[in-house]
Amino acid sequence: MIKQVLKQLTNYLSIGCAVLLLFNCRSNSNTDKEQLVFRYNEYANINTLDPAFSRTLQDTRVANQLFNGLVQLDDNLNILPSIAKYWTISEDGLEYTFSLRKDVYFHKHPLFGKDSTRTVVAKDFEYSLNRLRDEKIAAPGGWVLNKVDDFKALNDTLFQIKLKQPFPAFIGLLSMKYCSVVPKEVAEHYGTEFRSHPIGTGPFKFKRWEENIKLIFRKNHHYFEKDEEGNSLPYLESVAITFLPDKQSEFLQFAQGNIDFLNSLDASYKDELLTADGRLRSTYAESVNMIRGPYLNSEYLGFYLDSKTPEIQSELIRKAINYGFDRKKMIIYLRNGIGNPANGGFIPKGLPGHNASLGFSYQPEKAKQLVEQFKKESGISKPEITLTTTSNYLSYCEFIQRELEKSGLTINVDVMPEASLRSARSNGKVDLFRSSWIADYLDAENYLSIFYSKNFAPNGSNYFHYKSTLFDSLYNKAFAVADIEERKHLYTTMDSLAMQKAIMVPLYYDEVIRFTRKNVTGLGINPIDFLDLRRVRKTIPQ
Repeated sequence: MIKQVLKQLTNYLSIGCAVLLLFNCRSNSNTDKEQLVFRYNEYANINTLDPAFSRTLQDTRVANQLFNGLVQLDDNLNILPSIAKYWTISEDGLEYTFSLRKDVYFHKHPLFGKDSTRTVVAKDFEYSLNRLRDEKIAAPGGWVLNKVDDFKALNDTLFQIKLKQPFPAFIGLLSMKYCSVVPKEVAEHYGTEFRSHPIGTGPFKFKRWEENIKLIFRKNHHYFEKDEEGNSLPYLESVAITFLPDKQSEFLQFAQGNIDFLNSLDASYKDELLTADGRLRSTYAESVNMIRGPYLNSEYLGFYLDSKTPEIQSELIRKAINYGFDRKKMIIYLRNGIGNPANGGFIPKGLPGHNASLGFSYQPEKAKQLVEQFKKESGISKPEITLTTTSNYLSYCEFIQRELEKSGLTINVDVMPEASLRSARSNGKVDLFRSSWIADYLDAENYLSIFYSKNFAPNGSNYFHYKSTLFDSLYNKAFAVADIEERKHLYTTMDSLAMQKAIMVPLYYDEVIRFTRKNVTGLGINPIDFLDLRRVRKTIPQ
């Protein structure tokens, strides 16, 4: 009997050891695999995987993993070669000639035939740019070619672009994901469905997309770029993106170690993560890294100048709003010190043309005087304006609302979904709206185009319907100026013209802030917040 019990016990122990061993093997295997997968959440969701339609920041982030263009940016925003090895520019600044690499391949696809892939040639760029400007396709990125007269493949490795007029910032436009190369046979086979069947040349290739749930990329083992030691890029095996729409849920997933990267700071968790002066709290110091730096993003309130509302038409009231609240206080209390008060006009810090003396400082008494002057001149005893925003920025607008009440101005805050506000803003349906302008390319002309009269919304980005003959003439003149100092002076002058009329209320110049788990290395930071995962590594947490 005892022998039987001992034998049974021995069998149980053997089975237990086997299960434990199997569990450990699976755990180790999962851990090894886990360290090669980079996980993050895109709470704002994405619209497309087609680079010609990558209009939003989140669309651009994913396009950057799948596609390449002629040139690219590094983290310091220097323009570097990508598929083009080098390029030359004619003396008159009108002709750009690019020499292409011969070792760049499209991701595998059956349409390429028995080899399932093929080399990128200059004709592919000719097709991709023609597709970008095709009115039938109606890609939102077509505007980047507005100054282009013609382009053509001279042979398999030479591609030439001719401009209508000199534009010193043009090479920066080509770094945008809109200008990525795509294969004709695949793009035409899928048509509009290319958005969910992307084939590019990037460091990662498309694997699976369950819209609103998950997006998976796998390593492109034929990627052409290598690191400084000659190792193939990327280091990661795959990228997994989820789409939790709630920022609080996103933060909890990050805090629990289920995602590796957090690229936002939301009111729902900012005090949990950061101290009042913007430092990482000790609770997270051992498990989380934080990096922050300047962001070429100006947050603002905009006035629709064609409004029939007397308060909107009044320069007195527009200036009163600019003077009537403390931007520094707003940054400290609502953003834990992340960002810089926008007291220097619309062009943000870091771009030639920014001038700290152009904007409005906090002068509450001046604001009161301007409101009183408006009351006397208009006969309106209780001036009132409706400010429209999204829920994410409600706290900022309520702060401004409370501050301006002290000046005798009533601000009603109306909250809309992002898509609804975007449509209303473009169609002149809101008098005063909150918005932001993120740099598309590295020249202040990108910011000043929002004031150009030929860019009136809904066909352009001049949501204010601001028109100035002097501004327009300076804007057009700047295109022919190659000297950066002279162009900088023109940019500053243009920004000052818009500020003198107080057609907007600059709020703050943003900062990029990124949080990663301690076991993630190689994720940099840059002033336009693009996401580069080529050199990211993950290690097993100790």
